[in-house]
Amino acid sequence: MRPATARRMALVPDPALASAKLAVRDVARVYRSARGGKVSACADVSFEVHPGEFVCILGPSGCGKSTLLNMLAGLDRPDRGDVLIDGHPIAGPGPDRAVLFQEPALFPWMSVAGNVDFALKFVGVPKSERRDRTMHWLAKVQLSRFAEAQPHELSGGMRQRAALARALACEPEVLLADEPFAALDAQTREILQAELQRVWLDTGKTVVFVTHNVREAAFLADRVLLMSAPPGTIVEDRAIDVERPRNVDDPALARVVAGIHAHLIEEVNKVVAREIGSA
Repeated sequence: MRPATARRMALVPDPALASAKLAVRDVARVYRSARGGKVSACADVSFEVHPGEFVCILGPSGCGKSTLLNMLAGLDRPDRGDVLIDGHPIAGPGPDRAVLFQEPALFPWMSVAGNVDFALKFVGVPKSERRDRTMHWLAKVQLSRFAEAQPHELSGGMRQRAALARALACEPEVLLADEPFAALDAQTREILQAELQRVWLDTGKTVVFVTHNVREAAFLADRVLLMSAPPGTIVEDRAIDVERPRNVDDPALARVVAGIHAHLIEEVNKVVAREIGSA
């Protein structure tokens, strides 16, 4: 995979940019605080994601990770800069992108299969195709036996698997994930990381995955984008050259984790120092 590089807007289209599935160019986003002041979530952020890449965004709290993901999803817009898919500005949500959140957000009155079927109906899949596609994707995430179960009958990890099946059944070009495993216990989290790696290797989807967890980012990603203390910008774009499928106990992966972690701690310490200074 090619590393991302920051590029300014140009009158003549850049062929390299045109090949990017997603592109973020010089993006900034400012919010109003509860007291009426301005809070800069991110500033001068530029990166690209190429078709089939798995990119993780990592950084300290408040650095704009979720803000960037929301802009890629079309749920938010930048105050400055451009957010593009296939070279075109993202104006809102669309079926070409699916989003996984921390909470699976399954409809509690529907079965697991019903949740997947409803999503397929929403994107216009004919009724004659929906059952087969639903069962195919439930099998992919090893939930075939629980197709008729209600969400409350599943563990947290199983509900997140169901949400993943629902997202991928709609055949989006891009999967966006905002810390989908953050609320899970460590063992379940590792199981789902391996599951997501397997599904991604099978499908070749373009994935942008936000996380606070360095080990998770190194295990899953082709590239890790490390963001600075807020206002967040990209301070490191690191390729993860560890053979797949990966094992969490691989010494090569441990070395990558150590390197990224050291840089992340520097950014976290800046946030702490700022908070102490303003106390």
